[in-house]
Amino acid sequence: MAGESLRFSAKDLKTPTIEAKDVLIRIGKLPAEEWVDEPMGPTPMPDSMSLRDWDHFLNKRYKPMYAPLCDMCCLCTFGKCDLSQGKKGACGLDLSAQQSRIVLLACLIGCSCHAAHSRHLVHHLIELYGPNSPLDMGDEVAVEMPNTRMVCGFKPKTLKDLELALEWCETTVLHGVAAAHTGQEGSARDYESKAFHVSMADHVGMEVADVAQLTQWGFPKGEEDVPLVESGLATIDASKPVLLMIGHNVSPGIEAVDYLKELNKRDQMDICGICCTILDLTRYDDRAKIVGPISWQLRIIRSGVPDVIQIDEQCIRTDVIDEAKKIKAKVIATNDKACHGLPNWTDKDKDWIVDQLYNDNADAALILDAEKAGKVSVDLTFKMHTKRKKFKIIPTQDEVKEQIKACTLCYDCQRACPENLEITEGIKAIKENGDFSKLAEVYEHCVGCARCESACPKMNNTHSWIIAAGAEKIRNEKFKCRVGRGPIRDTEIRNVGAPIVLGEIPGIVAIVGCANYGRGTEEVAMIAEEFLKRRYIVVVSGCGAMDVGRYWVEDDDGNKVTLYEKYPGSFDAGGLVNVGSCVSNAHITGAAAKVANIFARRPLRGNFEEIADYILNRVGAVGIAWGAMSQKAASIGTGCNRFGVPVILGPHGVKYRRQLLGRSDKKELWEVYDANTGEIIDGGPCPEHLLYAADTVEECIVMTAKLAIRSSDNYKGRQVKLTHYIDLYKKYFGTFPDDVFRFVREEADIPVTIKSEVMKHLQEKGWKPSKICTNTTSLKRLIRVKK
Repeated sequence: MAGESLRFSAKDLKTPTIEAKDVLIRIGKLPAEEWVDEPMGPTPMPDSMSLRDWDHFLNKRYKPMYAPLCDMCCLCTFGKCDLSQGKKGACGLDLSAQQSRIVLLACLIGCSCHAAHSRHLVHHLIELYGPNSPLDMGDEVAVEMPNTRMVCGFKPKTLKDLELALEWCETTVLHGVAAAHTGQEGSARDYESKAFHVSMADHVGMEVADVAQLTQWGFPKGEEDVPLVESGLATIDASKPVLLMIGHNVSPGIEAVDYLKELNKRDQMDICGICCTILDLTRYDDRAKIVGPISWQLRIIRSGVPDVIQIDEQCIRTDVIDEAKKIKAKVIATNDKACHGLPNWTDKDKDWIVDQLYNDNADAALILDAEKAGKVSVDLTFKMHTKRKKFKIIPTQDEVKEQIKACTLCYDCQRACPENLEITEGIKAIKENGDFSKLAEVYEHCVGCARCESACPKMNNTHSWIIAAGAEKIRNEKFKCRVGRGPIRDTEIRNVGAPIVLGEIPGIVAIVGCANYGRGTEEVAMIAEEFLKRRYIVVVSGCGAMDVGRYWVEDDDGNKVTLYEKYPGSFDAGGLVNVGSCVSNAHITGAAAKVANIFARRPLRGNFEEIADYILNRVGAVGIAWGAMSQKAASIGTGCNRFGVPVILGPHGVKYRRQLLGRSDKKELWEVYDANTGEIIDGGPCPEHLLYAADTVEECIVMTAKLAIRSSDNYKGRQVKLTHYIDLYKKYFGTFPDDVFRFVREEADIPVTIKSEVMKHLQEKGWKPSKICTNTTSLKRLIRVKK
């Protein structure tokens, strides 16, 4: 896309009209478009107005339901303003607009994180490999970067082309932030539209990051047969030097691995990590080990296992240096987003930095050069290993019995717990009879926030007691996780396109997001297993990908295995696909877009609205962010919503302040067009909601099956989807669902095995048949023959 820069200089320039000396002319980018096989769509490089009508359509059907965490606005000096009970702020803003403004701000933060991460990666990779390094996605990915093609309208071929997409993302964020200023936007609906727009840009930014790193560093390019790597605290060899990595930007981690290989010492050090940095590192080096999700930071640090902690960006505990000091470990900060007040030693000599840290002249260092940071981390880890001797602060159970004598059982820790876990009850059981089992149950569900310690008036190390109670469980934490494979291949899309669109594969379930689960990691694995058994395609990423593998099931021979060992990694019915880290989420929305492009031959280029309409009405994809906690998760989910993909949040999801809920009782909201004739038909509440927070895992599973139903399902596909929905509803709620009649268009839709039961339900509801149409659309312009 981007042509070579032009630079022209002349000492003397004379023409019939110009006479000049020492002339220098520079042109930064020249157009060199080579994509001639597909016409440009209506919205390349869209601004916030380009897709506003689509957003308003979504918000009309799925009206925002706001759940304010706070009725006040404190963003300007007119405030704070009380917006409760219909009151307006000093600027004129009401509570709904204020909540949608906060949603926009959250999405802006999330999009900025990924786009800035992408900018760092692209800049670093251009330094390493040059601006013209090709983006080779392999022989089986011809439709590479579908999000960028669809949104920006061009086909990146080299690293420098990615900068054009990033410039558009950055411009989008700039205008979004401006709209959130006091005295700007006044409409909740338009704040929602801007949140959609920014979040769509997030999927472009994520795609840029992952394609840049997987093409330049040789990560898997969609191969289904990728390695299984070790996961869990017990997999780490504490007898070796241990380097722990936390964050999302893998650049310094790769430099550390390369340096170890250069020294021929890769086997002499255990490299492990938390969150997406380690997920991406396992794509580069399958000997790296996954400790766990973001919620496990205190567990691994306080265990004393890491000798050095290397941090980069995103989802890092901001008190990581204080925690590292407790175990006499050192911290290397490597990113300008997380400087932690440290002196910048980027330009210092490597050996000098190592000596300063080893001799305790400093607790941590900021090194913004990825190569130097990697080398310092490795050299320092070897030295600190012999010095620290794995000093830890997790007490033994005997020590816990002594320490809890100071506890007054005031219940402050339990009240502070975001999961309302029975911490005090567990402590009480230890006090009374030395029973650690109740506190060990708390360990299973703990999200590692340590708010229990902050709330304790006695300043007890409550979280450490919880970890000590779970000592036996920790010793058995040896699991497997499949390496992130990156994009879905075009060949796979061709194979599953028709079964997905026609409903014969019941749906695609994407488990994404963070680890703020209501009842521990087992729930997310339970969700995955339920749909794998039912031959849905299950796609995972980020912390969810780690946690899906932390669950034992039986294989066909009765052996205990993880879900990754039992189910294949193919993008097909019953496949469990790990696409990779947070930025790899773009491959999930990209796969949905590729179904429209490869199977249905819908043009991608600058054609977002048509592709989103196709996904909304035909592709039975559902996102589940069961442990979502971050602003990044907010923007990822909101981006999916603009694509027409419904998202289910966990019980903490209501704290994002709004849901996008449909009203199945209002038939006028569900009218769609028959794209062949232009006839207006009842499409049914398909999908019923766009953003939904479930209270329990059982509710989530049932809702997932329901949200996979689409208006264009053929009768066989609708039978399959209704079979799963009804069966799951009965399994978890013990009764027949009350709304099946809304999803039956004709008798042909009724599952044969339960036809009599469904017919009885239909008669009770006064059901009347409607038209089955397998080519529905919500856009008038896509009607072929208008009535």
